[in-house]
Amino acid sequence: MEGVSGGASDASANPLAKWRIEFSRAFQYYLDRSTPQPVGRWLGTAGLALIYALRCYYLKGFYIVSYALGIYLLNLLIGFLSPKVDPELEVMDGPSLPTKGSDEFKPFIRRLPEFKFWYSTTKAFCIAFCMTFFSVFDVPVFWPILLCYWIVLFVLTMKRQILHMIKYKYVPFSIGKQLYNQSRLELVRTPCDDDDWNC
Repeated sequence: MEGVSGGASDASANPLAKWRIEFSRAFQYYLDRSTPQPVGRWLGTAGLALIYALRCYYLKGFYIVSYALGIYLLNLLIGFLSPKVDPELEVMDGPSLPTKGSDEFKPFIRRLPEFKFWYSTTKAFCIAFCMTFFSVFDVPVFWPILLCYWIVLFVLTMKRQILHMIKYKYVPFSIGKQLYNQSRLELVRTPCDDDDWNC
């Protein structure tokens, strides 16, 4: 029993540990509150990306950091656009993407959910921004070559991803809620209203 009470007194006696716990709780609280606000979250990340781009532009450097950031963001985007269960890689006994029109409808589940995609993107911009304060990361390099290489990599990767979407007939985006008209049994896409209890 003494070990348990002694550990609690050590945590309360150490102000750094107490501050860390309080900061972690506050951070998690605001992270949880931001979850249902995707537009606000992405606008904040866009603002952070703009600040990072302006800092690199005015410093005229840190091209390697920007290139690494671009590669990491491309990797995140591929995870965001890919299904959780890739039909090319795994044969699953459970639910998978339908490959024919007669197959049963299965919802698209992302390999990287939107919230984790946003969180990882924001964290990457924060880390890259902090790296611009250390001159050791400002490696002199001819930046047009890096930019051309990244563009070629982006185009080839997106081409492969789009061909994968066409082959397995899935779209990673949905706009509005799918509703079926009872009289003609046709699919109607409508935006979901907050006051509509059927949404």
